[in-house]
Amino acid sequence: MQYLGHLPEHDPLHHYLRAEILPQVGYWGGRAEFRVFALDGSHPVYLYEERRSLVRVVGKFFGQPNQPGWDGATPRMVKEFNALCLLRDHGLVGYPHHVVRPLGISGGLNSVLVEEYTYGRSLSSVIEAAIYHGQRDALFRKLTALAYFLATAHNRTANELRVDFSKDCSYLDRLVQQLQDRHAIGGADANEFYWLRDRWREQPRMWEDQQVIVHGDATPTNFLFGDELAVTAIDLERMKRADRVFDLGRVAGELQHSFLHATGDKYAAEPFIGHFLWEYSCHFPDRYAAFRSITGRLPFQMALTLLRIARNSWVSSWYRWRLIDEAKITLRTF
Repeated sequence: MQYLGHLPEHDPLHHYLRAEILPQVGYWGGRAEFRVFALDGSHPVYLYEERRSLVRVVGKFFGQPNQPGWDGATPRMVKEFNALCLLRDHGLVGYPHHVVRPLGISGGLNSVLVEEYTYGRSLSSVIEAAIYHGQRDALFRKLTALAYFLATAHNRTANELRVDFSKDCSYLDRLVQQLQDRHAIGGADANEFYWLRDRWREQPRMWEDQQVIVHGDATPTNFLFGDELAVTAIDLERMKRADRVFDLGRVAGELQHSFLHATGDKYAAEPFIGHFLWEYSCHFPDRYAAFRSITGRLPFQMALTLLRIARNSWVSSWYRWRLIDEAKITLRTF
């Protein structure tokens, strides 16, 4: 978190925060002075702290003028606002399952979504502590909490429609094309991925489960942990209906990547992945059947996660190829 200074009183955002947002969080003072801090995120995200009351809110900006994607900024802002409201309407409020509270949106202010500020320790920091400081028990405990949160969110939002696995196949196609465009893989590699995709497409189990609402971007930075089983979910811009393993595979793939990148050992994450899936499965009438079903579909989503990470510019050429190779190995388990 980087301190940037104060929000000028003549800034239209200052009036919006003072008049429209602060009363929702219990601040009724006449004047307001906001300190501004930059937060990490895929969009410009800032923390606004009222100096006297220390009330904090977060502003997530979906667009900046004269930048690519400006025209679509407001629809994305509205989509995430509605996603947050929808999951909160399903009871994900308070302890132990919490979705961050949206406080307001304004298309005229660079498409800003204002949310409550939530204290918590990110999953990414828990993973790092397990890898570099031996705090493995804490990671096991927080994965139990995350499994409980996701099982609750998924089960409360299940409908009677079957999943459409063709959408996941199309996502693999996009990832492979992006890697080709970056010259990370060649035509032979792409053809192998397409062949493996078709083998998974032929598996009846990939089409059998019910649709649920998934987070859509279940990365370690998007879950915050409090005491005991408390979990808060943030950044629901990509929320959608899909197979529950879309989220589970993302978490499992991120765990594998974190340990592989730090230690070079592809097996180092397996105890944590197994624990996470086993804990998730306990929230079903037949835990063993749920575990078998989930693990039968999970490898495809894990491979998608590894390919997704491989696209990043910060990934070295050697590690990028390692991720691509692991994705192939994972997909070969069809």
